Amino acid sequence: MSEPLISIVIPVHNEEPVLETLYQRLTAVMDNLGKTYEVILVNDGSKDKSAALLDELHQRRPTIFRIVHFNGNYGQHMAIMAGFEQVHGTYIITMDADLQNPPEEIPKIIEAMEKGHDVVGAYRMNRQDSAWRLVVSRLHNKLREKIAPQLVMKDEGCMLRGYHRRVVDAMVATEESSTFIPALALVFASNPCDVGVAHAPREQGTSSYNLYKLIRYNFDLVTGFSLVPLQVFTIIGGLVSCASAILVIYLMIRRFVIGPEVEGVFTLFAILFLLAGIILMGLGILGEYIGRIYQEVRHRPRFVVDRIVQQAEKQRKKVNE
Repeated sequence: MSEPLISIVIPVHNEEPVLETLYQRLTAVMDNLGKTYEVILVNDGSKDKSAALLDELHQRRPTIFRIVHFNGNYGQHMAIMAGFEQVHGTYIITMDADLQNPPEEIPKIIEAMEKGHDVVGAYRMNRQDSAWRLVVSRLHNKLREKIAPQLVMKDEGCMLRGYHRRVVDAMVATEESSTFIPALALVFASNPCDVGVAHAPREQGTSSYNLYKLIRYNFDLVTGFSLVPLQVFTIIGGLVSCASAILVIYLMIRRFVIGPEVEGVFTLFAILFLLAGIILMGLGILGEYIGRIYQEVRHRPRFVVDRIVQQAEKQRKKVNE
């Protein structure tokens, strides 16, 4: 079988209500595009009927659809990495299953890649997210620009993106157990760009990203691609130490000049609590880096694939390889 030109990787987690619509819209777009393609759907430990529906999609078009089933929930980025390990195409497209990234925007990504761009990011025009998500996104974009200015992305949260096969192969080869794919791709990119795409409100279901997961996702980005947080706290630690030394000298002078006094005891407690808070925050940031080092040195699998549903001929080919 000839290899497809385009591979589309879609992570799926409890997306039962939208899978049929996703299938209809995606196949309509790709069939009209007139280019060979394949679709890899990765079931990231769904608890609803998504697994059965995904297998049914494969039965409808076994030459196009391949399904990767995890044995549990490993997160969106690990699901995409698992899909990357299965791709055969030259141009790899990632997108979410919830249809907030309209499949009709895929031709924009392909067009940019055909012009020679090896990484094509997308930024969402007229975003349809809740107000608090928009605020958090803007704040984090500004923070990323300060902490990791080498990562030039207009919209890091949009997963409708395109990658050349050589970039995908380089990302897979890293075998990182905790990463942020859009940022990792820029490390290996030689000619990246961004294109504007439409953004739709979520049709059905609810987002898998709660506040905690969004915080974790931000930590993955910041700690995975920048040492600035550690450097900042090193500077803060030096400044606080200097200020503390000055304060001690000042209090000693007051002790000798004025004598014993207790009026400033609560001020000292306030300063103590402030310093303790800074120390704890610094330890937390340090712990994030150490935790990621610990994950890497254990060399545990990033994810465990329960089964892969694909055409028999491709299965034999995979074994022979």
